[in-house]
Amino acid sequence: MAVSTMAGIPALKELSADLKRRMDQAVAAFQSNMASIRTGRASVHMLDQVKVDYYGTPTPISQLAQLSAPEAQLILIQPWDPTILKEMEKALRTSDLGFNPLSDGKLLRVPIPPMTEERRRDVVKHLNRVLEEQRTAIRNVRRDGNDALKKLAKDKKISEDEEKRSLEEIQKMTDEEIRRMEELAHRKEADVMQV
Repeated sequence: MAVSTMAGIPALKELSADLKRRMDQAVAAFQSNMASIRTGRASVHMLDQVKVDYYGTPTPISQLAQLSAPEAQLILIQPWDPTILKEMEKALRTSDLGFNPLSDGKLLRVPIPPMTEERRRDVVKHLNRVLEEQRTAIRNVRRDGNDALKKLAKDKKISEDEEKRSLEEIQKMTDEEIRRMEELAHRKEADVMQV
């Protein structure tokens, strides 16, 4: 991106940085959500969204155990506190991931069933829903930025030209972040649909 018009104007420097930070957070949230979306291969990131009731507190499973994927179709979960094995097993069974963990008393083996064509299509639909949610989040950031610019222009803290250029810059920033997420989603979709 070219040199920021907003960064050169003291009244807009902070607004520009805040908008960029919030848009980057939306993209990061999308990336983390995408990592947990299932493809045909085992990945410990598939369990990122699974929370275990640990003494009354919903805790991510990755904070309670060592996770590994020794094979393409298997995830091993070795809890640091063996007393929560049953809770982990329950959390995995009740998650909408479709896993059926096997316990041997010390660790959980989570076989990753092969994905059917129908399941692949469902995963792609879920991916598109998540993408649309994050697009909306970025558009909301854009709206907040535009509202702040209009208020600054109304209060005569910036000129009309600065307002117009800044509105265009916010739109470019929005388009760029949405394009980044769409590219990530297309790559993930290709990965999911690959047999």
